[in-house]
Amino acid sequence: MIPAALTDLPLWPPTNLGRDPLVPLDPGERDRFDAPVTKVRLPTDATAWLVTRHADVRQLLRHPGFSADLSRPGFPLLRALPPGALSDRRGGFIRMDGMEHSRLRRMLTAEFMLKSIRRIEPLIRQTVDRTLDDLRDAGPPADLVATFALPLPSMVICHLLGVPYADHDFFQLRSRTLLDRDAAPELVREHVAQLRDYLHRLVEAKCAAGDRADDLLSRLARDRVDTGELAVDELVGMAMLLLIAGHETTANMIGLSTLLLLRDVPGRYAALRDDPDQADTLVEELLRYLSIVRTGLPRLALEDVEIGGQLIRAGEGAIAVLSTANRDPVVFDGPDEFDPYRQAHQHVAFGFGVHQCIGQPLARAELRIALVELARRFPDLRLAAPTGQLPTRDNSIVFGLDALPVTW
Repeated sequence: MIPAALTDLPLWPPTNLGRDPLVPLDPGERDRFDAPVTKVRLPTDATAWLVTRHADVRQLLRHPGFSADLSRPGFPLLRALPPGALSDRRGGFIRMDGMEHSRLRRMLTAEFMLKSIRRIEPLIRQTVDRTLDDLRDAGPPADLVATFALPLPSMVICHLLGVPYADHDFFQLRSRTLLDRDAAPELVREHVAQLRDYLHRLVEAKCAAGDRADDLLSRLARDRVDTGELAVDELVGMAMLLLIAGHETTANMIGLSTLLLLRDVPGRYAALRDDPDQADTLVEELLRYLSIVRTGLPRLALEDVEIGGQLIRAGEGAIAVLSTANRDPVVFDGPDEFDPYRQAHQHVAFGFGVHQCIGQPLARAELRIALVELARRFPDLRLAAPTGQLPTRDNSIVFGLDALPVTW
């Protein structure tokens, strides 16, 4: 039973089943959240302030008066957490504030700098070629998600971290549970424990080996754990965060981007093949237009802060909606139109401020190389199912397609 005081508040996230997967919010939904800051009801029957405009979202995400720590009382959760879920969150720095957050993030900064990602581009290209071979061998027709979009970033992040790709079914299933807002709390707790146990054994083995392996977890074990700067459990938490984020987000972007390029505008896909030098610009527009973290980034006010003309008081929740910020007409001309030549670098698809995605150079490189090579090797690629029949991940924190049938 919804408390009477909440019945007039719009529910966030809205129910979007049956919508166009390329549209984060349909016109009717956007009308309900049209104000710069709107009070909404969450699935937990708590309330929060929904922040939708580009400038306001940036202000919220960079303001030190808002916390990303979901263990704080009153934090605006989109689902009930299982008992004990917050008892061991060490290493999960995206849910930390201040020095606790920056200490762990600094240990990874050099690993994900642009120059570091450029050094591994040959690995990305080799992995793209391998997965495109698998796509060719699987069809036509074939499921692009299962044979290309998901394996590619999984292989790359496994190689970088030093996680055996042979175990991908194990961690992909558990990753999806952790991102599913409708997953039963008991199942979430079970899968968190299983994934932590798996990574704990892996990290312990790397710490014990004392070898010169060049993967990220081995380097952190050698350079940070052995020196006492980092606890084993903190490294496990960091590994868990990077493993989940490193394949789920990019996989969903590849699938949705391919759908967009093949649909609606004839010649858009061919242009990617014929003019690959425009791929960097195209990728930024894809990130802006698709905005796959559609439920927004939740924060808790630690002090009274005015955002978009609305006073958000200490103890109240706020949610920065990246998808609406990325379609703000004040910043982007014709924001509901996809323009592959748009200079869309002001988008906030990776967040903003100190918590913005540390892996964004890797995600950009994977998406650019994947789409260019897909267009080059499969020039006649086309959809093999109507958009309305495509299974979507509506209840996931990271939106995407469960399958994308294609032929050529």
